[in-house]
Amino acid sequence: MKVRILIKVTIFQIYQFLLKHIWSLFGVILLLPICFVIFFNFYNPSKSFYINSEIKRLGKIEQEWVDIEKLPKVVSRSAVAAEDANFCTHHGFDIDAIFAVIKSGANRGASTISQQVAKNVFLWHGRNYLRKGLEVGFTVLIELIWSKKRILEVYLNVAEFDEGVFGVSAAAQNYFKIDIKNITSLQAARLMAILPNPKNRSASKPNNFVRKKTKRIMSGAETILKDGRTSCF
Repeated sequence: MKVRILIKVTIFQIYQFLLKHIWSLFGVILLLPICFVIFFNFYNPSKSFYINSEIKRLGKIEQEWVDIEKLPKVVSRSAVAAEDANFCTHHGFDIDAIFAVIKSGANRGASTISQQVAKNVFLWHGRNYLRKGLEVGFTVLIELIWSKKRILEVYLNVAEFDEGVFGVSAAAQNYFKIDIKNITSLQAARLMAILPNPKNRSASKPNNFVRKKTKRIMSGAETILKDGRTSCF
């Protein structure tokens, strides 16, 4: 009888111990992403899972971080016009764009710049429900903690523009042999026109698709400038 009571007490104590530490572990899991996002609000995340994997594969990469205040405005406008025209007005997810894609049945995503930053900085590349779920969580945190200007700055410095070429500064040098401060509106639009498939497109030797997309981006950049959708950067 005493043995049975002792076993029950022991089992109950183990249960309480596990329950207590499971909640502690759950709290740590929730807290870690918040800490990472806060940290990278002040520290430039020049490296990521994907960039590190490319360094291991290629031996080195080309990347030079440039603060958004030092980037020509044509670069920021071209990026927003190309990737996320409503960047300044949404809170991480462009619902209208998502419904437009669903309605059209198009085989393309509607990821915002904020979502792309979440993926490029904190996660790995690939398509699965786990990564997409984490992307949603990180996107919410980024929008809550970072300014829009910071989000765009990080995007422009970590986006891939060619094999082993990350960020607009390295891209300008790679394709046009120029300093990013001297980039023209046409060149900026060309860089954005090769996304999201830069390894199969060229900004310096554009095909018809890239040329047409470049024109749309330049027109879109003028539009968002006129209607105020550049107010956040």
